[in-house]
Amino acid sequence: MTELEARIKNTIRTIADFPIKGIQYKDITTLFLDYELCNDIADFLAEKSRGKVDIVCGVESRGFLFGAQIAQKLGLPFIMVRKAGKLPGETIREDYQLEYGTASIEIHKGFIKEGQRALIHDDLLATGGTANATASLIQKFGAVPSQFSFIVELSYLHGRDRLKPIHDNIVSIVSY
Repeated sequence: MTELEARIKNTIRTIADFPIKGIQYKDITTLFLDYELCNDIADFLAEKSRGKVDIVCGVESRGFLFGAQIAQKLGLPFIMVRKAGKLPGETIREDYQLEYGTASIEIHKGFIKEGQRALIHDDLLATGGTANATASLIQKFGAVPSQFSFIVELSYLHGRDRLKPIHDNIVSIVSY
C-alpha cells in the first residue's frame, strides 16, 4: 500500500446502510478536511493523465471536486457532466441504469470537440454504470474516452471490467 493510499483509507469513513439498507457507503467528504491530502490526490491523478488527455470531464457531483482541480493542474478545460435538467442551454443526454434505479446525464452542446481525448473523473467506481454512460455521451460528440480516474474503487462490484472495452487506462487510488 502506498503512503497516499494509506492516508486516504485512514481518512475516508464508511456509513452503514446509506443510501439504502445493506450498502456500506464510502464517504469522501472527510478528505476535504485535509487540504494537503486533497492537493496530493489531485497531483497524483493529474500526473497519471498528463499528455494523455485534452479535456477533463467531471461527473456530478463529487466528480466535480477533484475533476476541476485535475483540469487546472493540467491546464485543460473542465467539462461538467450533470444530471438531466441541471444545465442551461442546449445539451446532449444519455440515459442509463444504476445499481438501484435509472438516471440521465447531460453535457452542453459545443463544449466537447470531435477527436478530443477525454479523462472521465468521478469519486468512486462501483459497477461502472455512470462512467460507462459518460463515455457513451462523450462519444456522441465524436470525442474519445481515453482515461478513467477514481479516488475509490469497489473492486468486488467489477466496474473496471465494464469499462475496459471502452479504454483500459483506468486509474484508482484505493480499492475495497
